[in-house]
Amino acid sequence: QVQLVESGGDLVQPGRSLRLSCVASGVIDSIVAMGWYRQAPGKRREWLATLTNSGNHNYAHTVEGRFTISGDIAKNTAYLQMSNLKSDDTAVYICFADQGTRTWGQGTQVTVSS
Repeated sequence: QVQLVESGGDLVQPGRSLRLSCVASGVIDSIVAMGWYRQAPGKRREWLATLTNSGNHNYAHTVEGRFTISGDIAKNTAYLQMSNLKSDDTAVYICFADQGTRTWGQGTQVTVSS
């Protein structure tokens, strides 16, 4: 059984920065990739970024260079640094981990509002 716990979601004003954390526990096999999706009300789940155990970083066009994924997969941890947040970034941010089978976290709420 693998459990992912996200943290760091908050209510912030536009232009502010926020750092999300994801920690995996109960990992049986080595994680090969971790990353982030988000889902806003009435929208489909949107992929944002992936970090692989080979050190590869991949980003969705949506983040436009504002988001950075980092972490230590060997320690089952990933982060998402978000800068210059906009109202359109409001969503539940969901972490995932791949060990052959994909595991999803429950999500952490990010609300960007004046």
